[in-house]
Parts: sequence; structure tokens; C-alpha cells
Amino acid sequence: GMASWWSVIHGYNHPIINTALKQQIDKMSHVMFGGLTHDPAIELGQQLVAMTAPELQAVFLADSGSVSVEVAMKMAIQYWASSGQPNKQRFLTVRNGYHGDTFGAMSVCDPVNGMHSLFSQTLAQQLFAPAPEPAFDAPCEAQHTEELARLLVEHRDSIAAIIIEPVVQGAGGMRFYSPAYLRELRALADENEVLLIFDEVATGFGRTGKLFAYEHADVVPDILCLGKALTGGYMTLAATVTTENVSRTINQGEPGVFMHGPTFMGNPLACTAALSSLKLLQEGKWQSQVQAIEQGLKEGLAPCTRLAAVRQARVLGAIGVVELHKAVDMATIQPRFVEAGVWVRPFGKLVYVMPPFVISPSQLAHLCRAITKVVADIA
Repeated sequence: GMASWWSVIHGYNHPIINTALKQQIDKMSHVMFGGLTHDPAIELGQQLVAMTAPELQAVFLADSGSVSVEVAMKMAIQYWASSGQPNKQRFLTVRNGYHGDTFGAMSVCDPVNGMHSLFSQTLAQQLFAPAPEPAFDAPCEAQHTEELARLLVEHRDSIAAIIIEPVVQGAGGMRFYSPAYLRELRALADENEVLLIFDEVATGFGRTGKLFAYEHADVVPDILCLGKALTGGYMTLAATVTTENVSRTINQGEPGVFMHGPTFMGNPLACTAALSSLKLLQEGKWQSQVQAIEQGLKEGLAPCTRLAAVRQARVLGAIGVVELHKAVDMATIQPRFVEAGVWVRPFGKLVYVMPPFVISPSQLAHLCRAITKVVADIA
């Protein structure tokens, strides 16, 4: 039910990805990406530019989702430094967000439920607006962005960018919110001269029913973070995609290059896995698969809504969430799921699934029945 934390969209042990990796390892498994390049990285960059919005023209290959967020934040800071505004170093975000476990990413996670309280005295102090309030199919009114707008105006000289998970707040609560909120955010960012970063590490590559979640709002960010499903869950790889303006501005300022360069960036094996995964996605039936999963989850989780322990069941694309009134006891609930023949990894008050796109109707039905039974039993 978890697709290995939402990454294995094509299922496990896929013969096409397996074959591509076996062929690549006989050619080259790794080479430094400083001053050198190779075909898989070039092709992957071209593919990502072709798949994303026309405004997004430059790609930086990173190691993981958390690092892609770090890269995006550094891009924003370096962009403003190169623009003659070095004081723009802070970030504005919303509560209930989750962006990763490295220090920059932690600083923009929810300060209360972000799982990083041990490091609160070390983390950079960022600005937090209320979590997006309107539901997915609801309009966004002026009061929904009032506090965020106030923070923007008050701190515009120090804010480098707004960072947010578009449409779906993932590990911070599996909350679905209105795409109209993103349109308001884009307008406010432009009005106050700050960049807009979308973290699509969890939502990218079809998970919400659109190839990228920003398509629900028809809004394009200045910087886009991608990861997880990028390689079909085979290897760790992420990408930070940005506009030509951001890229060119960074390279025209001091020191003339973007200041990030991990040893394993652009690893040929990982790039090959990503190319194979993206090819499967584009040539396959991901849209009909996700639509079928969405319908199956709506039908299969509906009985949960009749349980007293359940506050709400909600579905968007290939994401199904059962929210309880009380937090689960992991020591009790996890073995119950294993006994039921499924792998589900709840957290807090949430029992949720993000299955592989290739899950069969019978497997999905079994998954939903197991969730309903276990939730009923523990209640």
C-alpha cells in the first residue's frame, strides 16, 4: 500500500528498468559530474524540461528529495544575491508542511508536528503562515491568504521565496487543499518580488491524477523539486528544475556558478533508471491507472466513514487517507496489517495508502478491506 514511500509507481522488479540498468552498468556505473557529462544525464535533463511547464528550462540533478529542497532554497538565496539583494535569505511557508530531513528542509517543515523538535535551536528561523484552509474543491477567499499576505508585505525585503507542497500536504498530515490557493500564492509572490518554490517530491509523476500537482491550478513555480517516483523507486535521485531567468541570473553573479556539487549527482545508473521510469510513465496508461485507483479507493474506503473511530476518509488520485479521531498505536496496528496480508505504514491519526500504479483491482480491494477491518478492530 505504500509503494516504498510513494516511489515504486511501476511495481517491483520491473523487467524494462532491470534491463536498462544491467546494460548501463556494463558501460559506466559512475563518473564525477564536475566538468564531465554523459548521455543518461543529458537525456534526463532534456526529458524533464520536455515534461514540465515551458517556463522551466534548467535542471540540477540532486541526490534525494530532501537535497532537492536544499538545492531549491540555495538557488533562491543565490538568485537574490546575484540580483543585488543579499538580505533576502529567509523563507515563508505554511504550517502542516513537510519538506525533508536535512537542515534547510527541516527549517521549513511544520515547527510543531515536523518531527524535528530536537533541532529547533539550530534550525534557521523561517516564517509560517496558517495551513491552506479551503478544501480541494472549494474556492479560495481573501481571508484564506490574509496572514500569508501580511507576512509577505512585512518581511518582503528578507524573504527569498515561498515554499509549499502544491495541492497535497504529504507527511505533515495528508491534507488536500484548493488549487485556487496556489493561484493566489503566485500572484502574491509576484506582487512582493519573492520566488515561488513547489515541492513535488511526493506529488510529481502522476500521483494526484495530473502529471504534476501544479497542473491542477495551472500555475508554474519559479523552482520545482522532484524526487521519489523519478526513478520508479529503484535508486536515489532527485531534480530541481527552474526557469532560465533564475539559472542565468545565478550564473551571471558571483562566483559565476551555482554553489552545490555532491559527489554522486548525475549518477549514470540513477539517470538510466529515471529515463526508463519516465518512458514507462509516458508510454503507459498512468492516467487510467490512477483514475481506477482513485475510484477503487473511494469505494473501498467508504465503509470506514461509518466507523466511530474515523473522522474522515478522503481520496485524491492514487492517495487514500483514513483520518482517525485519535493517534494510532504503531506497536498494535502494524502487526494487524501484516496479519491481514498488507503493508501499510500509519502515522499519527492517519492510516493512508499510496499504492503502485500497477496495483490490480483485486489487490486494491484487499488493501481497502484490510484497512477497514483493522481500523474497526483497534477501535
